[in-house]
Amino acid sequence: MAQQRIWFITGASSGFGRELAEAAVAAGDTVVAAVRRPEALADLVAAHPGRIDPVRLDVTDIGRIDEVVAEVLARHGRIDVLVNNAGRTMVGAVEETTDAELRDLFDLHFFGPAALIRAVLPSMRERRAGAVVNLSSMGGQLSFAGFGAYSATKFALEGLSEALLDEVREYGITVLIVEPGAFRTNLFGKGAAYFSAENPAYAGTVGATREFVAGGDGGQAGDPAKAAAAVVTALAAADTPLRLPLGSDAVDAIRGHLDAVGAEIAQWETLARDTEFD
Repeated sequence: MAQQRIWFITGASSGFGRELAEAAVAAGDTVVAAVRRPEALADLVAAHPGRIDPVRLDVTDIGRIDEVVAEVLARHGRIDVLVNNAGRTMVGAVEETTDAELRDLFDLHFFGPAALIRAVLPSMRERRAGAVVNLSSMGGQLSFAGFGAYSATKFALEGLSEALLDEVREYGITVLIVEPGAFRTNLFGKGAAYFSAENPAYAGTVGATREFVAGGDGGQAGDPAKAAAAVVTALAAADTPLRLPLGSDAVDAIRGHLDAVGAEIAQWETLARDTEFD
């Protein structure tokens, strides 16, 4: 019988985090569910006695991360799978986005996950086993009007993840970047999505993105439960991919973007190469 795994999932009270917690428990594993309000997990804890361990953690409180991880390791002995899932949607033109808004989003999407990765790696390296799952987005590969700040955080997370895999592969640790498209989570829900103050100069560009997000809740094609199952399948594969786009919209958008990048490189290749010393 395979050994029961210990998952550490941030943002586990809803959306992908909750579905991943459910999928892990269904597979016979135990989930440390890191959330800002543990009471939001009461129904999950009641439904799975002894299998859901709620932990109070705001991932932007970087100073508490080492302490929380140490407590979890003392209680469970190890962390087999770290899932950096906590996040939120933010819409705003680059000019509309304040420094404080940008820093807050980076704390949530980048600096918090980076601190958690640093905290769990020593024990994973020692055991020569483990997996780090970083929830990115198709916006971690491409961007468009209104999603500059959001994509900047996800681009950064993906760059960190790609280097991380090179560094930890020899220790038996896998890294998985998950790149969902539009899924029926609460990211677009009322009060969940954040909008920067509007500048009328961008009504014709960012305005469309604002409308898409504000009116998109509940109509997304993606099923979070199927997304969670796909993540579990990818982690169980003999050769776990570094990147896993989820949803037809993500696959199509990323492929189209990569094709466009390739075409642009080809168009400017001669000039690009002609920059070396003769």
